[in-house]
Amino acid sequence: MTALTIRDVPESALAILKARATEAGKSLQAYTLDLLVGAATTPTLAEVSARAEAEASTTLTVTDVRAAIDDARAAR
Repeated sequence: MTALTIRDVPESALAILKARATEAGKSLQAYTLDLLVGAATTPTLAEVSARAEAEASTTLTVTDVRAAIDDARAAR
């Protein structure tokens, strides 16, 4: 595994991270590693959107959609 150093962390942010790590019963290192891994493994909205667009292919035309709406209205 690679080591990572983060410089210039604001004191206020560091204090919050230390408190949250303590509440979670973890060291600061373990807590921040969990945060980084979670951020890296959670897809961004852009990634989810791109994946959905790639998987959602359709051959429907505007005419098909209008016909489906008309059929649904007629069935009422």
